[in-house]
Amino acid sequence: MPDYAGQRVTVMGLGRFGGGVGVVRFLAARGARVTVTDKDPPDKLAGSIAQIEPLVRAGVVSLALGGHLERDFTSADLVVANPAVPTPWSDPYLAAAAARRVPVTTEILLLLGELPDDARARTVAITGTAGKSTTTAMIAHALAGASLRVAVGGNIGGSLLAHPEATAAPALIVLELSSAMLHWIGQAGGWSPRVAVVTNFSDNHADWHGSIDHYRASKQRILAGQRAGDTAILGPGAQDWPTPPGVTRTLSRDHPYPGPLVVPGAHNRANAHQALLAASALAPDAPPAALAHALAGFPGLDHRLALVARRGSQRFFNDSKCTTPDACLRALSALARPDNGSTAHVHLIVGGYDKRSDLSGVAQLAAVTAGLYCVGHTGPAIHAAAAALAPGRSFLAGDLACAVRLATERMAGDHDLLLSPACASWDQYEHFERRGEHFQRLVLSLPGAQGPAARPSTGPAS
Repeated sequence: MPDYAGQRVTVMGLGRFGGGVGVVRFLAARGARVTVTDKDPPDKLAGSIAQIEPLVRAGVVSLALGGHLERDFTSADLVVANPAVPTPWSDPYLAAAAARRVPVTTEILLLLGELPDDARARTVAITGTAGKSTTTAMIAHALAGASLRVAVGGNIGGSLLAHPEATAAPALIVLELSSAMLHWIGQAGGWSPRVAVVTNFSDNHADWHGSIDHYRASKQRILAGQRAGDTAILGPGAQDWPTPPGVTRTLSRDHPYPGPLVVPGAHNRANAHQALLAASALAPDAPPAALAHALAGFPGLDHRLALVARRGSQRFFNDSKCTTPDACLRALSALARPDNGSTAHVHLIVGGYDKRSDLSGVAQLAAVTAGLYCVGHTGPAIHAAAAALAPGRSFLAGDLACAVRLATERMAGDHDLLLSPACASWDQYEHFERRGEHFQRLVLSLPGAQGPAARPSTGPAS
């Protein structure tokens, strides 16, 4: 294991949601002198700073917030970049570090370096454009339901670096890997799990990658290092992706999950099908009935098509995690009337941060819903396109409070209100969870609204 004692380490990006907290704690515990730098000022990072405040008071960690300084990168012995930093190959601060031969890494690479030698054979990793967090959680839920010890981490939230005991044998490791994480893994020489899942693939994240070709190549890194005897589960859009010789290829198209599920929608049946395939491949001795029984009771994740309130026969769904047009279409389809497939009873809130995705398909939903309520930075463009297609069915709300007010004024007795934005939250919220929490507060404050039992969230590894 690397010796970090006395090393000067710069962590680039603490994050408003604490994305860098785990790696800061990890490095500090191993004796490094850590400098945390972030473009945001302290007042916007208060929650994250509070989590490392004891280390700051002890003088182990220093803060350089409100902007980056080149010297923090060129004078370090190691730089740890947050994977949220877009197009890192063109970032001037990372380039300055590289010019001085300062190594640059990320938290996921540090984690992979810390895992025991046998860990790869106990690991399933999940990526994809949509559904990867739910599929990750389903796999972990199924394995735990079969009385197996499971460690969950990666992009789903929580740092396994802070819990080294969680990944010790015989624990099974379930990692959600974003395209950014996979890019860094590829830059470091590559790594692949024994079981790899690609839920699906479509255009996304042009803001980070610069092109769909780079996005695709980054996603494909999850397969490149697999070995003979490993398993690759490939969903729509990825079924022709190459795998090394001897890898078992399982195509998950056209195989809907046949068993009962609590979570709604055809997309969740696809997620469950992939989850069962992955759990069975990683733990072939696990009783199939135990895996299926656990999946049947999987309650879903917060902000993923979560039923957060009822008012009479009206329902209110929080799908704030939806940050792509495809995910929005899947969420809307999940609420379609079972007898005729109609979505004319659904009031849909869309819009947010501009990731340069094609939102024309989202605008077209005005014609098949009870109303389209457009918020955030992309709201005006979506509304303009929707109003031209379906006059009187699209409303420029601006923010969630206005959207909820407009929608609830128009909702009939058995209508649904769905927040499924098809866009990231960063224009108005620090994270999709904050957006979803705001929506939940708004609908629960409505006269007569009642909330169902809480659903589990994506949290620290367990």
